[in-house]
Amino acid sequence: MATSEDYCVITQEDLEDIKDSISTRDLSSAVDAIKEYLKKQDLVELNIGVTGESGSGKSTFVNAFRGLGDEEEGSAKIGVVETTTEPEVYLHPEYKNVKVWDLPGIGTPNFKADEYLELVQFERYDFFIIIGSDRFRECHTQLAKEIMKMKKTFYFVRSKTDLSIDAEKRKKNFDLNNTLKSIREDCENGLRKIGIEDPVVFLISGWELGKYDLNALQERMEKELPQHKRRVLMLALPNITLEINEKKKKALEKDIAMVAILSACMAAIPLPGLSIAVDLAIIAVEIQKYRIAFGLDKQSLVKLCEKYGKRIETVEDQIKSAWYKGICTGSLITILKQVSFLATEEAVESAVRFVPFLGTVVAGAMSFWAVSSTLKSALNDIAEDARNVLMSLVETEV
Repeated sequence: MATSEDYCVITQEDLEDIKDSISTRDLSSAVDAIKEYLKKQDLVELNIGVTGESGSGKSTFVNAFRGLGDEEEGSAKIGVVETTTEPEVYLHPEYKNVKVWDLPGIGTPNFKADEYLELVQFERYDFFIIIGSDRFRECHTQLAKEIMKMKKTFYFVRSKTDLSIDAEKRKKNFDLNNTLKSIREDCENGLRKIGIEDPVVFLISGWELGKYDLNALQERMEKELPQHKRRVLMLALPNITLEINEKKKKALEKDIAMVAILSACMAAIPLPGLSIAVDLAIIAVEIQKYRIAFGLDKQSLVKLCEKYGKRIETVEDQIKSAWYKGICTGSLITILKQVSFLATEEAVESAVRFVPFLGTVVAGAMSFWAVSSTLKSALNDIAEDARNVLMSLVETEV
């Protein structure tokens, strides 16, 4: 079977295994097996270690990264004194394979970076977020240098940027871009003075995560992660900027050919009704993935409306596609069955499937075309809906 490094590629061995397994099943269990296989494609694990001094905002970052407020169920505990005494893992509410670790605070008089990394089991993390709420201090650089020795990746994040901006707004000559540049340069110069060459600092607000340097941080993490981890990171990020919205769409587009090939191979199995049932199941599973990635479900929308002080009815007016209604009412399969080319596919495949060789080719081509066309259309519509919702919430380009 494909390894985690090749998570997005279905190998010929995979296809043969699936076909052998399904050819001995009845229709219902065959469709269930396909659904289970598709779910396994999203089990690549991502572990993120978040550390910093007590009160620096690391727990708020852990929550914001997972799309949660500080007081929601499942959120990391926050406080002005250190509330974390050992690594605590917090699962992403939708992607359980994404684990964000709230690590014990650094900066105590007896802090030793090497012992700290051993304590938190440094080897399990894909990368570290090192958070400072004002200036970065020697404890931050000690930790960074030790992480580099271990050949791991880290990112300096300057938190509570919104508070600094609010303070600067009182000045007559306030300019947002100049203020952000000044804060960033101050942090980077401070890191140089205490031993970090060419530091890069990302300005973040846990309360307003979509502002400031979130897109730049995401781009840097994506560039430095192994390929099989990048998609996991992108889908798990909260859909709070237009750039993230577009990147989610591109990440999901790459899956369409994979599942369409799977559909084409299933069309060659001479089990009555299997091909159209598999195609409907594949499409339904993938569209549910789109819903999760873009946050287009009632619960997510209600949380967003509460955060931005909007009425849910106003936001739902921005959603134009039929897919949202199908997702919310549970009638997605009914909508899919009304798609004309899926009905055409079923008729053509029934007629040609048992024609030697040619019938198999035509049936496979029809399945590939029907699945890929439907998913491309659905993804475009859902991504556009998510973009419109985002624009309506913030009433400006984000």
